[in-house]
Amino acid sequence: MNEFIMNEHSEKIPDPKELEKELGDFLAKKFGGSVKLATPIVLPQAGESDSKEPPPKKGKTINFDLKPQDLVAYLDQYVVKQTTAKDILATKICTHFNRIKHVQSAPDDFSDMVGVIKNNVLMLGPTGVGKTYMVRLIAKKIGVPFVKGDATKFSETGYVGGDVEDLVRDLVKEADGDIELAQFGIIYIDEIDKIASSRNLVGADVSRTGVQRALLKPMEETEVDLKVPHDPVSMLQEIDRFRKTGKKEKSSINTKHILFIMSGAFSGLDKIVSRRIAEQKIGFGASISNPSKDADILTRVKSEDLVQFGFESEFVGRLPVRSVFEQLTEADLCDILKNPNNPIILGKKLDFAAYGIDVKFQTDALALLAHRAHDENTGARGLVSAVEGALLPFEKTLPSCPITRFAVTRPVIEQPQEHLEALLDQPESDHFKEAFHRLAAQECERIVKYVSANRKTFSEKYGIQLTDSRIRLVADAYCRQVTDIEKVLKKLKSYYEETKTIELYFIKNHGINIVLEEEAIDAIIGQCFNTRETPEGYYRNLTADFEHGLKLVREKTGRTRFFVTRDALEKPESFIAELLRQSENRPELSLPPDNRLEG
Repeated sequence: MNEFIMNEHSEKIPDPKELEKELGDFLAKKFGGSVKLATPIVLPQAGESDSKEPPPKKGKTINFDLKPQDLVAYLDQYVVKQTTAKDILATKICTHFNRIKHVQSAPDDFSDMVGVIKNNVLMLGPTGVGKTYMVRLIAKKIGVPFVKGDATKFSETGYVGGDVEDLVRDLVKEADGDIELAQFGIIYIDEIDKIASSRNLVGADVSRTGVQRALLKPMEETEVDLKVPHDPVSMLQEIDRFRKTGKKEKSSINTKHILFIMSGAFSGLDKIVSRRIAEQKIGFGASISNPSKDADILTRVKSEDLVQFGFESEFVGRLPVRSVFEQLTEADLCDILKNPNNPIILGKKLDFAAYGIDVKFQTDALALLAHRAHDENTGARGLVSAVEGALLPFEKTLPSCPITRFAVTRPVIEQPQEHLEALLDQPESDHFKEAFHRLAAQECERIVKYVSANRKTFSEKYGIQLTDSRIRLVADAYCRQVTDIEKVLKKLKSYYEETKTIELYFIKNHGINIVLEEEAIDAIIGQCFNTRETPEGYYRNLTADFEHGLKLVREKTGRTRFFVTRDALEKPESFIAELLRQSENRPELSLPPDNRLEG
């Protein structure tokens, strides 16, 4: 076999074909005809070197123009309370991405700055207050790759750090293999307090501090190899690539612009902060207080408190932004349930809708569910179990009955079995029908108030004037199907733009300039919401109703421009007849051609 091996003193590099032939002969002698060399091996040509790389190309730039107040307004639609946390997160995240955009747009001589500190965020607060929910909303809004990991996973693997780098690799998967896009992603690590070293442990807590150290470089800036050394699939792919190209490809991702957001409940941290504050107040003339009872004790946390909690000082230093979430009260939990975008009630409506059952919730019933959730002391997470526990008997039984409407009132929550039996006994009772329609009307009015209160924000965001009639359209559409306000407003905007194109189609196809009044546009949008037909379909009806009549008016008067009102849409024949009558009685109507004519 030595004859096939080249040593470092060889003067001639064998030709790939010669080498392939010799290897084939050797395999034939060794194994007979059962083993053959199927794929040619391509070796690097003489003079080629792995260090030779193509000239660097300018990286992909991000398209980000969101302002902090815009992001806060978006979060306000979904997250109850947590005003300070929303302000901090929205401001620092917007600043992070706008700063990247600014640096990328700068000349090359000024773009590469040394020692830039990232706005990595540490979120502190009890469980169930919306930390994870808020981060997911932000990632969805700004449209960057987002991955979530639990710190408990890292603590189980000990002082390895491979799992930490796996999160960075997961960003590339979320970006569909686009490495440059993944370099602007967000990595969210929950339960970060679980990797704090035990304060009552004698000696080093290697398994937890090791994970902290493994996070240090990715949180700042490092190159993470996308080829996992211990992954056989990755190794085989690299070997196959080398056989085909004869080159080793460098594949890595830089973490310079990847934002790290970490969160945890930090149970016991409040005692550390309280003890520090109390010690600082000891002495002559010090004010007497009980800091352990301060509701906002975590807002006064300092780096030294986190170090004493069990974090390395280098780790704390890489989390310069801190956001503290407030404990949710019973009233806050009730507001969450009443929020038209909350996923808990929307999810439960969707559960019943899967069986063809429309569900409406009474405000008093939501208040009772919030009270039960508050007793569990698990924050917003308790709302899910409270709602599921109260409605499970109905969700089990009603799908097997001829019931399409279900009114969830306070008595239904308090005495579920009694009301379930009554509902099964008389499913078509006027009492149940009236209760449902009453709750449906109340829900519609709640949505009207909600959209009216946010009229300015929604109008600016979607670029459409939200009149009272359009707010009513939004409320009706929301109550008719299971969806959130954002989707309804997007659909309203889409219908509005499509309806305006009807005017262009009419003058292009028929040579008649019609101007749809705003109330007429609203009528068309309402029809589209009710029938789920597009404005394009409505255009065909409009042509059938108005084409011949308006052409006749044009022949008699020379007029080519007509204003179409809501009444005209509802009674097209009367509208055309009135135009003809006016043209006969008032010949001067032919001038000017843009006078307003209403049916």
